[in-house]
Amino acid sequence: MKTLFIAGHAKLPTGIAANHISESLTLTLEVDKTYGVIIDASCTLATEHGRGFIKSLLKGYSLKEGTDEPIARLREGYLGKAGNALEAALKDSYKQYQLHE
Repeated sequence: MKTLFIAGHAKLPTGIAANHISESLTLTLEVDKTYGVIIDASCTLATEHGRGFIKSLLKGYSLKEGTDEPIARLREGYLGKAGNALEAALKDSYKQYQLHE
């Protein structure tokens, strides 16, 4: 197998649509083992549009370079209430990646 499947989790703020489904947000990443590049991403935001936006935002980044750049893009581009949870889930995913490395 040439990829890793990594899941990160974070608590969602109250009062948003996704919170009615679950109290936590899950971010999953499929990552190339050799280069650490995010090949695919998914999250448990309530709307398909939101999930697609996060996917397009994270695809192509290498976790070998850390999370500063994708977090900066997330802060700049995602203006929803789940922004902090998405950032925390990305950081949690990165921790899981570092344990493997």
